[in-house]
Amino acid sequence: MSQRILVVDDERPIADILKFNLEKEGYTVGEAFEGGEALKRLKEDHFDLLILDVMLPGLDGYAVCREVRRFSRLPILMLTAKDEEVDIVLGLEMGADDYLTKPFGARELLARVRALLRRSQMVPTGQEKNPLAFGQLEIDLQTYEVRKNGIPAGLTLKEFELLKFLATHQGQVFNREALLNEVWGYEYFGEARTVDVTIRRLREKIEENPAEPEFIQTKRGVGYFFKKAEYDRGQ
Repeated sequence: MSQRILVVDDERPIADILKFNLEKEGYTVGEAFEGGEALKRLKEDHFDLLILDVMLPGLDGYAVCREVRRFSRLPILMLTAKDEEVDIVLGLEMGADDYLTKPFGARELLARVRALLRRSQMVPTGQEKNPLAFGQLEIDLQTYEVRKNGIPAGLTLKEFELLKFLATHQGQVFNREALLNEVWGYEYFGEARTVDVTIRRLREKIEENPAEPEFIQTKRGVGYFFKKAEYDRGQ
């Protein structure tokens, strides 16, 4: 059975081009042209991925994304015409898994789609030690929950996946391109800011002082790493 994708864009020519390229790859594609219609379709039907434009009449893409996250972990790829970090941050904070800045090519779109669908189907193997605990930070690999001082940290799915990857590779330094490949699942397309933005939001949620992080640290000029801890449960 082919995977189902909902494309939400109020510009019908763009929506039709997206539909054409996705159907060429064998996906089944539905379309919606405003936010309320998108939410109705998502609640009434099954989709494996949502491609969501930011600029929509009525409910904009950010509002739709926030509402979807109330009832679904469906992978969300946001489309934005603005190449501004504030828009990227907002989309990721609302729960989007990835974003593309218009204009973009079909090759890049399809790479993102394949990566998001592939990673959404991955399930924990049960081979990793669970939960992981680092002082007052606990990472439950089965429920995808992170607690700081016993309180849920409210991570998005992509923030969780990034934290999990770094925490299960303690002490190893990864550059942005490696993290895009390992966590987002696609080769580098020039969107390294995606990593920086997600790291910053993650630090704000799990670190006592994000300016002086205890867990996720920076190796200047190289990349990011999760600091090895003596108090990891089970050590």
